[in-house]
Formats: sequence, structure tokens, C-alpha cells
Amino acid sequence: MSDTPKPPAPSLQIQLDEDVAQGRYANMAMVDHSSTEFTLDFIYVFPQQPRAKVFSRVITNPQHMKRLVQAMQENIARYEAKYGIILLREEDRRH
Repeated sequence: MSDTPKPPAPSLQIQLDEDVAQGRYANMAMVDHSSTEFTLDFIYVFPQQPRAKVFSRVITNPQHMKRLVQAMQENIARYEAKYGIILLREEDRRH
């Protein structure tokens, strides 16, 4: 093995358009998959309305989806360590 340090990986410049930087609020998401892709639909459900609108769809491969899930799990763990456990059900909040 060589002690020679590896050169740094080339940096990636990511462009964030102004309208995308504003973000969108989603209070529902749906996930579907085939043998080669995962599809994530982000949805806003209007209160007291029988309709909901998909405002964003992300399609990705299984390997990237697994990396995304791992990154989300790591971030949730850091969030809960700092702010407390995220409760999912109403009855959990009452105890």
C-alpha cells in the first residue's frame, strides 16, 4: 500500500434555480417501483377537500433510492438527537 494521498475528487457544481429554491410543501408522498426504478410522488392534500395535487415526481434507480433512504435515516437520527423523538400517531403525543 502506498502512503501517497489520493487527489481530491473533482467538485460538482450544482445549480439551484430560484423557483426551485423556494421549495414546496408536501403533506403526503407516494412511492411506487418496478424492477428498475422507484417513483416518488410528492403531494399536497388540501384540508377538507376530496382532491389532492401531485406537484413533483422523482424517478430514480434502486441503488440511488437505497442511498437516499440511508441519508434520510441518518438525518432523522441527528434531528431526533437534537430536538427529540418524532411522534407519528396522535395517541403517542398524548402519553
